[in-house]
Amino acid sequence: MGLDPGLRRLALGTLLAAHPGPVPPDWAVDLLADGLAGHTLFGTNVHDPAQVAACTAALRAGRPDVIVAIDEEGGDVTRLAHATGSPYPGNAALGAVDDPDLTRQVYASIGADLAALGVTLDLAPTVDVNTADENPVIGTRSFGADPKRVAVHSAAAVTGLQSTGVAACAKHFPGHGATVADSHHELPTVDVPPAVLRERDLPPFAAAVDAGVRAVMTAHIRVPALTGDGPATFSRAVLHDMLRVEYGFTGAIVTDALEMKGAVLVAGGAGPGAVRALAAGADLLCIGARVDADLVERVAAEIVAALGDGRLTRSRVEEAAGRVAALAAGVGPVDAPPPPVEGLGYAAALRAVRVEGDLGGIGTPLVVQVHATSTIAEGRVPWGLGPHLPPEVEQVSAVAGETDAAELRRLAGVRPLVLVGRHLHRLPGARDLVDALAAAHPVTVVEMGWPGTWRPSAARAFVATYGASYANGRAAARTLGLAA
Repeated sequence: MGLDPGLRRLALGTLLAAHPGPVPPDWAVDLLADGLAGHTLFGTNVHDPAQVAACTAALRAGRPDVIVAIDEEGGDVTRLAHATGSPYPGNAALGAVDDPDLTRQVYASIGADLAALGVTLDLAPTVDVNTADENPVIGTRSFGADPKRVAVHSAAAVTGLQSTGVAACAKHFPGHGATVADSHHELPTVDVPPAVLRERDLPPFAAAVDAGVRAVMTAHIRVPALTGDGPATFSRAVLHDMLRVEYGFTGAIVTDALEMKGAVLVAGGAGPGAVRALAAGADLLCIGARVDADLVERVAAEIVAALGDGRLTRSRVEEAAGRVAALAAGVGPVDAPPPPVEGLGYAAALRAVRVEGDLGGIGTPLVVQVHATSTIAEGRVPWGLGPHLPPEVEQVSAVAGETDAAELRRLAGVRPLVLVGRHLHRLPGARDLVDALAAAHPVTVVEMGWPGTWRPSAARAFVATYGASYANGRAAARTLGLAA
């Protein structure tokens, strides 16, 4: 026997799905007509602007108030520019510049790009305070390590983005910045009392709420004092008592992807996870990136079953679906969108570059890009100086733990070395490689990840870009005097 149509529609109204490819398949559009809240676009859905606009128009044909979401943070996390790298610097660079008006302008420009393509919800900004240099998943996605600075820029980002009619989503509540594990792969633990969260992690969320943010995303992190053995996504103490009651948030609470290990390891699957998230107070449930019609139906069926067996009350699911509907109704074109600013991203990235040491005498160096893996959040987006170098500057690739420093020095000959990396301080073998090269050769290090506190003692110069976007790479090349 099939699901009760009314309950199925109610359950679908809390779900944010995804679909494969550049053209929405029939099931993706049909489910929207049946009440599905919306879809998230990933890099696999993005080929070019005209195609994305056609994709969102096709989804809107399924239901005009569909939520079309995307992770477009600028900097290292981009979907629109996944093939080339973002034309905007990310949060760490904006925090380094520390000009809130610039942050507002950059996010307004990102919002204008999204609005023109029919996207209505940006799963940004990341407002986590990156207090752990070893953090493997936040890093340059954060405005910095100081809660007050992050709070100011979080509010500016929300204001800029939402000035374009695109809803912002502050993430990851109650703060992912102190973790040293990636919730895509495991359940990180932040074992601190709530008072520490209130002082260190929560001020940016309070600022985002005060700025009128339309959505807040949950974190798949464990805070034992509040969440017990499960993640914040499944904790009523976090989502209701803290976010709703203590911080006064009235918008939509959005879950991080339920396919992530930080949720799956506890719930046992997207369906049970959806039920637990709804019971805790979440409204819009991100299923994940690998979604098909069967998975959506299984999750909806689990919610309906929970309504029947008492795990969920109808009033709670109706409340969630109502908030999602209000979010969908409150986005769209604005009367006077902010005009685009030509070259804004590059100019911002250039302002963010920090140089320690002496850049004199670089001339025509050998550029060595040190291999670095990407997180699931970042995806495989090109990075580095390569696209910005003139033909006479040679670039080679190296794996830190497998590269012979003497061979690189031989290859460089009389040329200075420019070593380009991401998160070199935590990359196995990278510190040893830099030290071995700099001991007998002029070396400049370009750090395009979170710079941390480590500095190579023998290097001529240390250049921090605070991100690895296309704009950051161009700014680094310009700073080094190598721009093509």
